[in-house]
Amino acid sequence: MKWAEISIQTSHEATEAVADIFHDLGASGVVIEDPELINTYRRSGSWDYCDIPVEQETEVVTIKAYLPVDELLDDKLRLFEERINNLQEHNLDKGRGAINWREVQEEDWASSWKEYFHPVRVGEHIVIKPSWEEYLPVEGDIIIELDPGMAFGTGTHHTTAMCIRCLEDVIRPGNIVFDVGTGSGILAVAAAKLGAAQVHAVDLDPVAVRVAKENVTFNNVTVNVKVAQGDLLTGVDGKADVIVANIIADIIIKMLPDVKTRLTDDGLFIASGIIAERLSDVTAAIIDNGLMIDKVIEEGGWVAIVAGSGSR
Repeated sequence: MKWAEISIQTSHEATEAVADIFHDLGASGVVIEDPELINTYRRSGSWDYCDIPVEQETEVVTIKAYLPVDELLDDKLRLFEERINNLQEHNLDKGRGAINWREVQEEDWASSWKEYFHPVRVGEHIVIKPSWEEYLPVEGDIIIELDPGMAFGTGTHHTTAMCIRCLEDVIRPGNIVFDVGTGSGILAVAAAKLGAAQVHAVDLDPVAVRVAKENVTFNNVTVNVKVAQGDLLTGVDGKADVIVANIIADIIIKMLPDVKTRLTDDGLFIASGIIAERLSDVTAAIIDNGLMIDKVIEEGGWVAIVAGSGSR
């Protein structure tokens, strides 16, 4: 099958909005090439070896997505450009706004990015290891095997890494966890490996559901983790000790009216995928919906929030 790889050079502040536009057009996932993120990992020593040069221009973020080459592509490209140009109406700087696209075969783009994905420590204990690479663990390591495939989410982006560190802090043996918008399934796998008894992972995208199921199997946590297609919290039943959502600010705000009723009395909600500029919007919505903010962490212009149900 032929695909159109569409890329745009934009700003950090517009990243969330651009990703949302891509999803509205039917992209199953986005690739965010954030030069500041690359530099952060180079400085952290998380990679044993890295031949990627230090990025000098860190203000330009490149976002890529893939759409099928069909009779609808031209209309989608025109709509994409129109919505990008309209970002200024929402006080968002589109940055360079340079849009390019090229035709690729599925097997080409599904594997070409693998040369940049290596084992990396994202928490105190959790190490993300590509399924095709070797890694010698040290004492206390929790290894997550990952093959993101067509769904985004390698665990190295600030938003996912912050969620993982929050999960390390809050997961207790026997917990029930809802992972909303699971993507590649990395947070669901992490929760299970940290001791959660049941993890219910949902995603609206059928490609993400398939990939997440494969990653759950890779990591031998099929007993604890169930993956299903679903729309936010309507895709799960009952209550959870921890709800984690690494999505975008607007979707988090949309789901908040249901969060408190789906948490146990001392339950916690972890929200990420939020650009720093939207922090006040999300915190206001959290408070308006009866939750109490426990912690806010920021990294690389992104924010994660831990909020309690108010009965803790």
